[in-house]
Parts: sequence; C-alpha cells; structure tokens
Amino acid sequence: MEYMHTNKRAGFTLIELLVVIAIIGILSAVVLASLNTARMKGSDAAIQSDLSTIRSQAELYRDSQTNLAYGTNGVLESSCTASDNMFTDTNIRSAALTSAGIDNGNVTCNVAAGGGAYAVFAQLVTDTTKYWCIDSASVGRVETATAIGSGLSTLTACP
Repeated sequence: MEYMHTNKRAGFTLIELLVVIAIIGILSAVVLASLNTARMKGSDAAIQSDLSTIRSQAELYRDSQTNLAYGTNGVLESSCTASDNMFTDTNIRSAALTSAGIDNGNVTCNVAAGGGAYAVFAQLVTDTTKYWCIDSASVGRVETATAIGSGLSTLTACP
C-alpha cells in the first residue's frame, strides 16, 4: 500500500498576515486622504450655497423696504451687527450667516452707507487665501486675498 503525503497547512504564515495588513493599511491611508479633501471641498460648497441664500434673502429684504435699500445704516465690519440693515434680518443672520462661518470670524459683511449696495466675503476652507464673494450686482466668485487687498472691510462690491 502506497501512502500519499498531503501537505496540509493549518493557516497563514506570519509573513503572509503582515503583508495583508500592510496592504490594507496603505489602502486605508489613501482613502482617508481622499475623504479629507472631499470634506474640505464640501465645506467650500456649503459656504457658496449659504452666500447664495444670503443673496436671495437680501433681495427679499430690499423689496420689503419702502426705500428699496439694503438698510439705512452701513456696516463695514466682520461681525455684521450694525442695526437697521439686511444683516439684522433673522432669515439672513440666523440661517445663512451662521452657517457660512460668522461665528468663527470667517465672514465679512459690508453695506454701503444709505444701503444702496452690499458685499459679503467668506473665507474658503480649502485655501484660506481665497474668499467667496457675493454682492448686490449678483456677482458670485472666488477672490484672492491679494485681489481684495486691504479693502476687505470697506468693499461694497466684489473687486
């Protein structure tokens, strides 16, 4: 009678397990890096959406005023708190400005004296040297800090 030798392995070797774990680790790192980039781009998209909401609400605010202005008191500051202008409207302030980052100082709101024009600048997450800008002329675009210059707190239109 002839015996057949079977070479049965009871499991994986330590080297095989380490190689598999290393490959899984590398793949996980790549996925996590991609997710972080996507999260930052999503934050920028949310800021742009919030400022678009401000633009729509600003027009509704203007239409409800007897003088068809964005307010009687100008505001040129980052806190967006001057009285009697569109930024005191609860629809604009509590919803869109808070979401866009006014609480952490990333938003600047400017209304011209007499309320004839406005501009809002919000710092982007993916590149902190860039701002999303909207204004009363229906402009919505990315502006660099160098294009804005020192006028961030005085501009009532996107440059």
